[in-house]
Amino acid sequence: MIQALPKQVTFDEFIAWYPPNSERHYELHDGVIVEMPKPKGKHSEVAGFIGGELFLEIRRCQFPYFIPKECVIKPQGESGYEPDVIVLDKQRVTNSEPRWEKESIITLGSSVRLVVEVVSTNWSDDYALKLEDYESLGIAEYWIVDYLGLGGRRFIGNPKQPTISVYQLVDGEYKVSQFRGTNRIISPTFPDLNLNAEQVFQAG
Repeated sequence: MIQALPKQVTFDEFIAWYPPNSERHYELHDGVIVEMPKPKGKHSEVAGFIGGELFLEIRRCQFPYFIPKECVIKPQGESGYEPDVIVLDKQRVTNSEPRWEKESIITLGSSVRLVVEVVSTNWSDDYALKLEDYESLGIAEYWIVDYLGLGGRRFIGNPKQPTISVYQLVDGEYKVSQFRGTNRIISPTFPDLNLNAEQVFQAG
């Protein structure tokens, strides 16, 4: 279960507070520190599979991108998120991110090529809170991987079913394409990616 700690804090206070080498994961949601459920089982398998496939595609195409082990995204306001998978632009991070080298913090949407959130029981965070913040930050591509079909019907349809929602930033707003079954995932960042939704859902 997600545990919210009551005190309102700033992003910098959150970073200073974050326990070093913690086995628990925390995020900051509008000034409130929230203990996140540690990825387990299928969730961890799906996130690891996606990260592995994207890494192979980066290497195959020799893209100037990398996938960090840990990273905190700072959107506008007092929030901070640790995505399941994030693909960063090496040059932009090196040249433009003042907090990366010492703190692994990303503050510019232009540094991010792709961010992936694998849906857990707190699905509304991924479909509402984070989607709005990633859009406002200007992150070009955002995947919501809902392998259990947990999201609200207004997000994944009725009847609910496992869905990968790919949000692409167009004129400052996200436009969504959804993939199920053997549909090949169409990714603006990785246009030649040969991966379908079912392969992701059956990861592991």
